[in-house]
Amino acid sequence: MGISRRNLLRRIGAAAAGTAAIPSLAEASLSAAFGEPWPISGTSASGGPIRLDRNENAYGPSSNVIATMQEAARTMAYRYPDVESEALRNTIAGFHGVSSDHVVLGCGSGEILRMAADAFLGFRKKLIVARPTLELMGDCAQRAGAEVVALPLTHDYSHDLSAMLARSDSATGLVYICNPNNPTGTLTRRRDLEAFVRQLPETTFVLIDEAYHHYVRESSDYASFVDRPIDDSRVIVTRSFSKIYGLAGMRVGYGVAAPQTARLLASCRLPEDVNVIAAKAAVAALDDPEHMRLSFARNVDDRQEFFNQSHARMLKPIDSQTNFVMMDTGRPAVEIIEHFKKNRVLVSRPIPGFDKHIRVSLGSHADMREFWRVWDLMPARHMSM
Repeated sequence: MGISRRNLLRRIGAAAAGTAAIPSLAEASLSAAFGEPWPISGTSASGGPIRLDRNENAYGPSSNVIATMQEAARTMAYRYPDVESEALRNTIAGFHGVSSDHVVLGCGSGEILRMAADAFLGFRKKLIVARPTLELMGDCAQRAGAEVVALPLTHDYSHDLSAMLARSDSATGLVYICNPNNPTGTLTRRRDLEAFVRQLPETTFVLIDEAYHHYVRESSDYASFVDRPIDDSRVIVTRSFSKIYGLAGMRVGYGVAAPQTARLLASCRLPEDVNVIAAKAAVAALDDPEHMRLSFARNVDDRQEFFNQSHARMLKPIDSQTNFVMMDTGRPAVEIIEHFKKNRVLVSRPIPGFDKHIRVSLGSHADMREFWRVWDLMPARHMSM
């Protein structure tokens, strides 16, 4: 059963509440940047709306991680997190077989995106992204004063690397590749990405966002740039503890890059941005591979069931490699979003360039039963394709 933030805070005790306030503010800031019209708090477990809009792991963190957070709240909440953050940095480095000077921590992987914007962009600089993709990178670039060039995906929903390369020049400070991509859940082939990186201007950095890496089914088209790096100091890879590890509320992520690039990123990092409970939880999560395997297996089953239900209703889901699915509904997305909102189920807001598509996060079994119940409340005449 999923664990809501409210229940989690109740379980780890009042001592954690003050520490958790900082991640909550960070999440609220991200929500504001995304223009979300709905409140942050509230889940089905707490009597609020069912949240199928944030791509969270409905099953939550492992019992070992929860126990670690409880102990950290009881014994360490009063401490600054410098020792624990360094321990996490070393653990991540060991996990990936690199030295710790390759690793940069962030208050969620979103903060690494903000660091990259501050480090490599600015006035008269240019960011190149896909459209649609995670909007946070573009928001950070605009706040840094850079121009954002957003280019449509290809017909198979991969990044149009040829178009991105054609728009790259000496002013291009950064290219952002979300792989698997959010909101489509689709992959861009590894060999194409390698060729793309080699052809970019030598002053252009590439950030590859692998937040959903752990959900990818085995494929010859995919290999992580952390697990199989290339010898190019311009490549930055970000990972998140918010997805398969079930720690979205703790706000912890990281980037892996060449030491000189990692130092540039770290120079833009906020001090002590990963709190002590989050740092301890992340270390415990990396030490619990069985929970990750279980979350992956559950997601495979949940995703297949979503496809089954979609096809039974003549809908057109896009094949996904993540814990969410984007689908063509055959009707204006704004109508569907509003219908679900009125019935206390939150799905993605409208997706740029896809006015009949919605993105649905895979929730608990109970959440998904309610999703389809609410879907079936819509008049049958709207179901025609």
